[in-house]
Amino acid sequence: MRRNKNDTLLRFIGGILIFSIAFGFCFWISYLLTNFIYQYTGTPSGPWAYIITGLLGLYIFSAIFRIYIDIHKKTHNFTKRNQRMEATLDAMNRITKGDFSVVLNVDQNDPFAKINETINKMANELGTMENLRQDFIANVSHEIQSPLTSISGFAELLRSKDVSEEERLHYLEIIEAESKRLSKLSDNLLKLSSLDAAVTPLALTDFRLDRQLQNALLMLEPQWSEKNLDISLELAVVHMHGDEHLMTQVWINLIHNAVKFTPTGGRIQIILDLRDDMIECRIEDSGIGIAEENLPHIFERFYKVDKARERDLGGNGLGLSLVKKIIELHKGTIRVESNVGSGTVFIIHLPK
Repeated sequence: MRRNKNDTLLRFIGGILIFSIAFGFCFWISYLLTNFIYQYTGTPSGPWAYIITGLLGLYIFSAIFRIYIDIHKKTHNFTKRNQRMEATLDAMNRITKGDFSVVLNVDQNDPFAKINETINKMANELGTMENLRQDFIANVSHEIQSPLTSISGFAELLRSKDVSEEERLHYLEIIEAESKRLSKLSDNLLKLSSLDAAVTPLALTDFRLDRQLQNALLMLEPQWSEKNLDISLELAVVHMHGDEHLMTQVWINLIHNAVKFTPTGGRIQIILDLRDDMIECRIEDSGIGIAEENLPHIFERFYKVDKARERDLGGNGLGLSLVKKIIELHKGTIRVESNVGSGTVFIIHLPK
């Protein structure tokens, strides 16, 4: 501490000494200049000679001091700019190596402010994408591992000679169901990947949307007939220009979900109508419903409201993601309204 005080005192004395020398030097220069000028103009009378010399000395001193300050400022700004540039380059290098925790200071007076804002935004979005990627890989691994474990386990049981014919058929049914589940998962993943990358353009045609809904319902007749569901249709004649194959998957997914989560003897209502310049379709069921906290997430990939129930019913959490993606590709929207125990309604709006 004593040494620091001594260093400060020495710097202060040194500063005063340099200031005094500079001040004296400026007045010496002023004296030489005025004497040179007086050779041609004559020396002023009285104290004016000293006043002019003093004023010129002060002017020279202030000019030199101003030049010094400007140079110091520029040097300081240059150093700060270099430091900011190095920080920016370091942040970009960290991002390229997979470190997305980068946060740069943003000073609106700094010429690099916009660049730093962009880097912060990029790091944040890349970090979010990386988290989604890791979650996606974990979810896919889990969804694949579960049926593979079942298939492997029941195939091993079939090797036993003590298995009865009834048990053998039951094990084979489980293996078949798990194989179909794997196939459906693979198919949905490929479809989502293709739609995300826009690899295959939409095969646009004109078709009757009301007839498409009727056909989708007929395809699922074994499921809703088995549960003795009351099906109500109110379908206006609606012509649509879109990808007929993809839109068929939308209705099959939504109606299949309605059937799956509606108890025996329940009700499903499908309404198709034209409202202003939009096509509106409502698919409403009297099923188990969805809790309010789960509603914002149901279109997320691999999200399951009830993982145990979904697993028993063969879901993989991709159906609604696929539905939302297809509707968005057709410039439409989908939303859901639901309460636990009072059913669910999906409302789809599509442009005419």
